[in-house]
Amino acid sequence: MISTTMRRRPADAVGIDDVAAFAGVSPSTVSNVLNHPERVSPSTQEKVQRAISVLRYVPNGAARSLAAGGSRTVGLALSDLGNSLFVDIAQGAEAHAGELGASVILANSGGELERERRALAVFEQSLVLGSLLTLNDAQHFRAIASRALGRTPLVMLNYHDTSAQFCSAFIDNAFGGQLATKHLLDQGRRRLVFVGGPGSLQPVADRRDGFLRALAEVRLAPVDAVQPEWINRADGWNVGRTLAPRVAAGEIDGVVAASDLLAAGILQAFAESPGISLPDDVSVIGYDNNQAAWDAPVPLSTISQPGEELGATGIRLLMRELEDADHEHEAVRLVPTLVERRSTQR
Repeated sequence: MISTTMRRRPADAVGIDDVAAFAGVSPSTVSNVLNHPERVSPSTQEKVQRAISVLRYVPNGAARSLAAGGSRTVGLALSDLGNSLFVDIAQGAEAHAGELGASVILANSGGELERERRALAVFEQSLVLGSLLTLNDAQHFRAIASRALGRTPLVMLNYHDTSAQFCSAFIDNAFGGQLATKHLLDQGRRRLVFVGGPGSLQPVADRRDGFLRALAEVRLAPVDAVQPEWINRADGWNVGRTLAPRVAAGEIDGVVAASDLLAAGILQAFAESPGISLPDDVSVIGYDNNQAAWDAPVPLSTISQPGEELGATGIRLLMRELEDADHEHEAVRLVPTLVERRSTQR
């Protein structure tokens, strides 16, 4: 685990009345902007948010509650409860929060921006100490960040926040992509394809960067880089059907997939295609180490992500911010590991 201190958050030196006076509105309007923005016009929201930014106002109600032994609840909004990574994140967060006498409220955002916003609003209304949010899209991050000034602490998980506006904990996906590719190279594979997903997904883009970096180190170029509509099993099956004739013709001997679901679908398509022997003719490696890796037609080699550690790290970052008025935002990088199975063993 590597922690990088980013910048200092100013101490809470002003109150809600100061913000209201600066913005020329009532304190109740400021409260609505912070807790019920849908009740306030966009122009008024802008005035209040500008006042919050200029005055560097940070509500300290959650910190007072923590010190007084009051509400000890944390909100956790997850992108996809169907993905075992996010289940692991939840387990890690709940376990560490429990050690501190706190509890966790869960929400499944489905990776949708409006659901992410609603989850954070519900957490705020529930008077949580702070919130953890898993993200993977830069556009979503910008939208959330633009509305988060002055609210209770928010920690980003599974997203590398280079702005230093929040604490964040993320998995080094570029290293993971590089690790997966090097494994195929070590197996003697040289004609490699990367199968990713939407370029807006930060983890997928980082894994592709790692793939290209590993090939560049041995002066190889990729045979192809395929970008399906999404990263699910059906997307992988469609890609696999397209790639199968090229595998049978000897043009491709290795596939690095951005998720286990993609890899499992690709393997299924290859297994159904005549002229392809798995894993003799082609190696396939996934990413996540979830159930799709275990029950694939051929057990999948994959990159395992430290999900439980990620969730626990998020709780630690949140508690540090609550307890320290001069808290410095941190970006904590966690390192994934290789899990080797039959899909890459000749």
